[in-house]
Amino acid sequence: MKKFCTRILALLFVFAAPAFAQSKVEPPVPVRTVQPTYPNDLRREGVMGVVVIKCVIDQQGNVTEPEVEKSSNAGFDRAALDAVKRWKFKPAKQDGNPIAQKVSIPIKFVSDEG
Repeated sequence: MKKFCTRILALLFVFAAPAFAQSKVEPPVPVRTVQPTYPNDLRREGVMGVVVIKCVIDQQGNVTEPEVEKSSNAGFDRAALDAVKRWKFKPAKQDGNPIAQKVSIPIKFVSDEG
């Protein structure tokens, strides 16, 4: 029997402009992640995929403005969005001060045999 699980790629792709040489930017760091719910129909069919969510991590570390940047299967989009909205981050910092930062978060839906 196959077991299905969801793996989250913990990579964040920052797509803000590079910082000036004298001003170092520390990227946001996830402190709480939520696993997306694998859609039942896709789980039964053994379908796997990746959804990339682009969003802004605000100065308080909250996810704002989430939207699907690209997706291998639209059936995963809602689950990925719903999960990422519940993530919490240590905000990005510039010169020691919290700043908002645009990021892309890949969410991978993978089935594993167990």
